[in-house]
Amino acid sequence: MSGIPGTAKPGRSERQIFDELASLCVLPGYAHAIAHLCFRDNIVRYADEMTAEDMSHMSSMKSLSRTEISTLIGLMVKSPIDYTMPAPMVMQNYVTRSDELLAELHQVMSLEAFQAQDWKKITAEGGSPFQQGQAYREPIFYGGESAYLFQYLDLASRKYEADDDWMERAKGFKIGSAQAVVRAVGAIQSEKLHARLDVMRRLPPAEWTVLPAHLLTAAEIAERSGIDVQVVERVLESFTLPEGETNESFTALDDFNVANALPLLRVNQSELLLFQGYSLAEALYEAPFYWTSADKAYRAAAMNNRGRFAEAFSGERLQRVFGKARVHTNVDVYETKDRKLGEVDVLVVFANRAIVLQAKSKRLTLEARKGNDRVIKDDFKKSVQDSYDQGHLCASMLTDPRYRFVDATGTELTFDRGFKEIYILCVVSDHYPALSFQSRQFLKHEETEVIKPPFVLDVFTLDAVTEMLESPLRFLSYLHRRTLYADRLLASQELTILSYHLKQNLWLDDEYNMVMLAEGISADLDVAMAARRDGVPGRATPEGILTRYVGTTLWRLIEDIEAKADAGTIDLGFMLLMLSGDTIKDANRAIDHAAAKTRRDGQTHDVTIGLGDTGFTVHCSDLPAATAVGPLRRHCERRKYTEKADSWFGVCLGSRDARMRFGVSLDYPWRQDPTLDEATRNLPKPAASIKVAMQQSTPKQKLGRNDPCLCGSGLKYKKCCLG
Repeated sequence: MSGIPGTAKPGRSERQIFDELASLCVLPGYAHAIAHLCFRDNIVRYADEMTAEDMSHMSSMKSLSRTEISTLIGLMVKSPIDYTMPAPMVMQNYVTRSDELLAELHQVMSLEAFQAQDWKKITAEGGSPFQQGQAYREPIFYGGESAYLFQYLDLASRKYEADDDWMERAKGFKIGSAQAVVRAVGAIQSEKLHARLDVMRRLPPAEWTVLPAHLLTAAEIAERSGIDVQVVERVLESFTLPEGETNESFTALDDFNVANALPLLRVNQSELLLFQGYSLAEALYEAPFYWTSADKAYRAAAMNNRGRFAEAFSGERLQRVFGKARVHTNVDVYETKDRKLGEVDVLVVFANRAIVLQAKSKRLTLEARKGNDRVIKDDFKKSVQDSYDQGHLCASMLTDPRYRFVDATGTELTFDRGFKEIYILCVVSDHYPALSFQSRQFLKHEETEVIKPPFVLDVFTLDAVTEMLESPLRFLSYLHRRTLYADRLLASQELTILSYHLKQNLWLDDEYNMVMLAEGISADLDVAMAARRDGVPGRATPEGILTRYVGTTLWRLIEDIEAKADAGTIDLGFMLLMLSGDTIKDANRAIDHAAAKTRRDGQTHDVTIGLGDTGFTVHCSDLPAATAVGPLRRHCERRKYTEKADSWFGVCLGSRDARMRFGVSLDYPWRQDPTLDEATRNLPKPAASIKVAMQQSTPKQKLGRNDPCLCGSGLKYKKCCLG
């Protein structure tokens, strides 16, 4: 087609492809092609309820990322925009050629990163090719988005609420008003898109375009939001590309693209054009940082506010999981009365586990995005390494009673220093591209038996983890496995790993040295978060570990362990959370049967489950605790011995409700003992114990399939012991 750049030529450079793409984007009517691409790749279409399948195209390699579409917009504004409606064939060529050039650009960027280095030489010298900055350009540009649109909106008001006085003086509006405006924009565009599709059904194909759905006016936003129209205009002006701005500095993929900071384009005196609502929400979260930093007199106060936001928000999210009593913020560490050695932004103490969280507001700079080795490492040091070093220092002092921990109120914290596990969380307050990838390569850390490898994440991931895993055991169990597999898991973003855990229970066999998770796995989590936080109709809890076996005996046992927060049973809770589905099903039935027998005959009945180098025994007993604890402990000692295990757990459940009464924990190295050899000679293997418990409860007389089961479970025979 005349005027459209030709087909791809082999061996072209990134510069050649980028320049050809720039020529394409300024052709007449190209804005309609961008609108089409946004509809094709950014819009989730669903019927009555959104599902993971509806989201699948968002992570397809055939779809353009929002970053790629922003690139097209940034190139389009380099010349005055011609909104002429292109002919159908021209429109299709625009779309096809855009896809081809962006795919070629991605391929060349990836290849250049690898070809720029002698991999064989670097590996032979014991180095890593990924230590070179050039290797980071591709994951930084194409990495998955770490935040949901609604998270940007929710957190923006929290992030800048302390700056409201400054913003009202300097910009003419408060952050809450800006948030309301952006929310209204999203609602209006959604309605306009539906209306436009209805209109298009009545139009000939030559007039098909969704561009009108992206047009906005201040008047309609004011009506929807309830914000004064003059305030709305001031908010919109703050995110509108000025007339005459041609994005001159945007000459390469990793240059500053003004279309990201100012995503609203002025069409005429009353109408504005917004292609991606996500870009406006992201700009709302990011831009005020630069506004306040530009004011030299206010810059220091603004930076202090950023730091306090990250600490306060992190503390509040952890309080959601652990409760206020177990979460402490701004904790100072003293060696003597006057000698302060460190500070913990957020400290969580739960039984014999602790979390040391350090928050930073440093972000990845533009020069680092270009692949500058020195700047990438310097940014990482200021954002993550310094945070970790401070966290590790405080974590090491947690186990030493010589050091005092004093909270923000001046109260000295008292807790048992015999921690079994301490987790260090390094939290950044902004989207940090390729964060987990950089952490794998650059973060220098020390691991001990107690202090686990660090978990590096942003506030958006912390928000999602605490939203979905809102109980202490489930949250800590995820931390345990996420840090355990830190060197064996690869994903473009942390939300993918969290989604996999919610669906499959994160567990890796030792035979796998590396597991890479596809971005599409996060679709279930995406739907759940949208349902919970954005009111989208859909499953608010992904089918998986949070839905299976709800209300069963083991589920209630986990709840009881959390409620007691006793160091002796916390490990049992972790072990229960790692059980496979079949084991959980069999264990629930066996324990229920044992409890039914105890209800019938008043005797103690037990179930034992062996799990490799550990296991647990359940006693169903209504005897007084002082009487029942001895037999349970002796039983666990024998089970531990026969299994040659270094640890074993025992719990006593009441027969009426099968709730935990008390527990015991044995944790010491196995050693052969002649006395125990004799005492355990006839003890059955744990593997058979579940079957034995069920068999002993099976009635001997003939029953009809629909008769009540005689074991006392309350179920029909066909639903219970017949199986």
